[in-house]
Amino acid sequence: MSKYVTAAQAVQVVKSGDRVYLQAAAAAPTILANALADRASELRNVEICHLHTEGEARYATPELSESFHVNSFFIGANVRHTIHAGNGSYTPVFLSELPNLFRKNVLPLDVIFIHVSPPDRHGYCSLGVSVEATVAAIENAKIVIAQVNPQMPRTFGDGILHVSEINYLVEVDTPIYGHEPTPFSMEEEKIGSFIASLIEDKSTLQMGIGSIPNAALSKLKNHKDLGLHTEMFSDGVIDLIENNVINCNYKGTLRGRALATFLIGSKRLYDFVNDNPFIEMKESSMVNDTARIRKNPKMVSINSAIEVDVTGQVCADSIGAKMYSGVGGQMDFIRGASLSLGGKAIIALPSTTKRGESRIVPYLKQGAGVVTTRSHVQYIITENGIADLYGKTLRQRVTELVRIAHPNHQESIEKGYYDMLK
Repeated sequence: MSKYVTAAQAVQVVKSGDRVYLQAAAAAPTILANALADRASELRNVEICHLHTEGEARYATPELSESFHVNSFFIGANVRHTIHAGNGSYTPVFLSELPNLFRKNVLPLDVIFIHVSPPDRHGYCSLGVSVEATVAAIENAKIVIAQVNPQMPRTFGDGILHVSEINYLVEVDTPIYGHEPTPFSMEEEKIGSFIASLIEDKSTLQMGIGSIPNAALSKLKNHKDLGLHTEMFSDGVIDLIENNVINCNYKGTLRGRALATFLIGSKRLYDFVNDNPFIEMKESSMVNDTARIRKNPKMVSINSAIEVDVTGQVCADSIGAKMYSGVGGQMDFIRGASLSLGGKAIIALPSTTKRGESRIVPYLKQGAGVVTTRSHVQYIITENGIADLYGKTLRQRVTELVRIAHPNHQESIEKGYYDMLK
């Protein structure tokens, strides 16, 4: 039988009670996932697990709860409703450790859906824009099914696999999920400027997607000899690489190459990384390994939060007890940057929500999860300034964080904290 089959034929191998892993982020194999959703009436208790994925997730509709249960390692917007509806769960795990859940057989896999470039003349495909835990999942799964897409960039690193490692191939031709860069607000531009002021020449950067990282990157055009060792990156780095601002010449890990484990951006980004040996896509167990991160001198990690209390506790995965996203790699990089020679760990966020509520708070909401503890925190940045908490007492931290809160909330934040101590 040919390995090349239709999506409907490929997903026939999934049985009731199976656990299925989906490749993450922009590489989400949606055509395969939708074909599986079409079989809902034939299946019961299939667990579908993954990190954040882009695109639709029909298997996550509550009406199909008897057929499919979603197990998120990082909750994306397309499955966030499942946590409340009861057809989804969240498994807290550092991104650095996720591959171990498969390699140690903590979560044995029956089937994995992946999304790859077509095989080259030697028979090798590329996982393209998302490696994360997919290599470990492929090693663990009994059956590997691939969407084969000529629009998937070929990237270098860990995501190269031979066609012989794939059981079934489904040919598709569809754009990779993307995000066009969006203009940043005045507040985000101020935050970006503060972040940039902390970044020295020859620093190595980790940042996420969104307006704040892009605002910071836009302020680095006159910097020299920067490196890139990051969980993911987006369009903001392209101009810096092309203008030799980011050249990775002073990194301690994989010198001369930019390092990431997944990518999300525009078609420009995907064209840029295609067949580009400067970009190395490695498994998250390597990219997010604190011991490797700390080898980069002047490592700067830039992450965000939902809210921060005045002692420095960072909630980044929930709104109160309601799960919103996940632990991800924040602590991997916070710790790696903190231990790096000359490193800086930064949490950056607007001082208020869109509703005008303060994100610097006297105490976290009831049920909120602490992703970064008060003892790990270094810098907190809002549009109102930089709070350096390293080596500060609790009382000094309150003063620092009240200072960078929105002026409308400063008095009530300070009063709220000290009233709580009475």
